[in-house]
Amino acid sequence: MSDDSAKSSRIRLARGVSPWLFPTVAAAAATALLTRRDRRWALAALPLSALTGGMLWFFRDPDRTPGEGRILSPADGVVQSIDPWPDGRTRVAIFMSPLNVHVNRAPLAGNVASVQHVAGGFLPAFNKDSDQNERVVWHFDTALGDIEMVQIAGAVARRIVPYLSAGAKVAQTDRIGLIRFGSRVDIYLPEGISPAVSVGEKTIAGVTRIDHG
Repeated sequence: MSDDSAKSSRIRLARGVSPWLFPTVAAAAATALLTRRDRRWALAALPLSALTGGMLWFFRDPDRTPGEGRILSPADGVVQSIDPWPDGRTRVAIFMSPLNVHVNRAPLAGNVASVQHVAGGFLPAFNKDSDQNERVVWHFDTALGDIEMVQIAGAVARRIVPYLSAGAKVAQTDRIGLIRFGSRVDIYLPEGISPAVSVGEKTIAGVTRIDHG
């Protein structure tokens, strides 16, 4: 399913973008007005207007028609790796580029058991050592047991904005947080559940099925 077919005609901006977006919009508007008095201000107005347009695209948060499956992708992006874990789980790592939607969604319904911020570095998300980057670790209490999901900051994305806290109830595909400018999201499939995606496959948050039925 394409991104276009997965979203409705209504496009919103992600929560948590104000500190980045509003100053840029204000600067673009101010320099555009000054250009009317002195065309030399266009040297600033044009790049600021382009930056504003780019940020509106980066921070889009389209509505989605949920896909079918027990576990749906928490992020837009490309499957970077699929790794068996020592405890029997399988980690599916999804790389988010700056062109992807940056809002992450609940992979299945349940309760937020914990949300933990872990300090770390800011290596590029495609680096194998990015596991030690700044990150937010989520645990969901679900019908399939404990489901762990990790939002990982990258070299550009240095701010993760959780929308929920421990104790919150979530429906599958609910918006749960934002990684500004993208990065990586890992989801751990419980023991006995195999992935329905493969390395290099594109995913759409709330639409792409992650597990085999």
